[in-house]
Amino acid sequence: MAVARHPATHRPKTTAAGRVTLHSLSFGPHYDPGNVVFGGLIAHNDDHLEQGAGYPDHPHADVEIVTWVVQGVLAHRDSLGGAADLSPGTVQVQSAGSGIRHSEMADSAAGPTRFVQAWLRPDEAGAVPGRDVAEVHLPGAGLVPLVSGSRSAPLRLASATATLWVARLEAGEEAVLPEDHRQHLFVVAGRLTLPGGSVGTGDAVRITDEPGHRVVATTPTELLVWTFAPDDR
Repeated sequence: MAVARHPATHRPKTTAAGRVTLHSLSFGPHYDPGNVVFGGLIAHNDDHLEQGAGYPDHPHADVEIVTWVVQGVLAHRDSLGGAADLSPGTVQVQSAGSGIRHSEMADSAAGPTRFVQAWLRPDEAGAVPGRDVAEVHLPGAGLVPLVSGSRSAPLRLASATATLWVARLEAGEEAVLPEDHRQHLFVVAGRLTLPGGSVGTGDAVRITDEPGHRVVATTPTELLVWTFAPDDR
């Protein structure tokens, strides 16, 4: 059983033309054999793009790509004919399946863009590719499911045991974490306390076999939580 902190200052960083990406898991040249996967996550990236910068057309296959936009506008275009300008409070699931190509660029008219993106392996390989988008209106304090393979949520995920939750908390408000036995918390912005101390913007916490913890915001805070059923690795 463990509650492990992963401070923002310890995350690997990739810098390219007009973009900075902070990685919570082993990614690309930042190979760490002890940090390749957590639950169903194989990537968890915090992307910061300048106007007009981003990721030109590139391929994916057999991966679920979940994108949560924090700031600016992310222009998505793909080989399925999909086109969307994703604004804050928007979540997208791209099921790459048997293969797709897509681009992700910061809208040049919307200023800097920030988004948090996770990659997960689907339960079945070679599926028909697809994409879905939802705008999320949060009712107040507490965790709200965004995407899930099993729970009721705005978007479905082809990974049965995974769920992504979001909470926006004002100072002093609290949330009780789900009962899933493997959880990845990421503080998008703000600061909150949890058993053993506090975490702030860009920090992550990984919880194993200690479900149901209570977290309390000490400043206005946005929190993303991935949870995984006990049979996940």
